[in-house]
Amino acid sequence: MPFVAIVTVLALLQFFYLSFQVARARGKYGVAAPATTGNEVFERHFRVQMNTQEQLILFLPALWIFGSYVSPLWAAALGVVFMLGRAIYANAYVKDPKSRSLGFALTILPSFAMMIGILVWAIRAILIGAAA
Repeated sequence: MPFVAIVTVLALLQFFYLSFQVARARGKYGVAAPATTGNEVFERHFRVQMNTQEQLILFLPALWIFGSYVSPLWAAALGVVFMLGRAIYANAYVKDPKSRSLGFALTILPSFAMMIGILVWAIRAILIGAAA
């Protein structure tokens, strides 16, 4: 599970970086807290941060459950894809929100794959347990 732990910390550091980008954009574009609107580029940074937070709610539990019961190496690999997807998403969204599709797909697909993997593992565990 050490690779899962490393991916977890890297994903959280990535979120911290995106949060820092929001703070930086606040200063650069003169959007004082607690406002979340006022400049389109600032709003894009803010939406990237909020969307990443929303995705982390799916990703982190799936990462740890999948890593614990299915495969820690596959969990870590899918986690790296998730983080690359987040980076692509962030860059694309800030430049042009319409170009975010690839980054979003590379974010949601690893989480979805892990959730499906967890369900398959759990159903098999129940069936094998019921047969024993």
